[in-house]
Amino acid sequence: MSPGIGSLLVIAVIALLIFGPKKLPEIGKAFGSSLREFKNATKGLVEDDDAKTDVKKVEDKKEVQ
Repeated sequence: MSPGIGSLLVIAVIALLIFGPKKLPEIGKAFGSSLREFKNATKGLVEDDDAKTDVKKVEDKKEVQ
């Protein structure tokens, strides 16, 4: 057993003891939706950055001509 798996197992047991089996699915769902929102927000930032880069390339081509 690697330290990564062992650590996750210990965290899962502690979470089960603290929150109980009925509360864990709610916490997991909230964590999943938060992670999805964060992923969508960072994806939007990357797309904005790509759009700015594309505009810069077009402007550079116009200056060269």
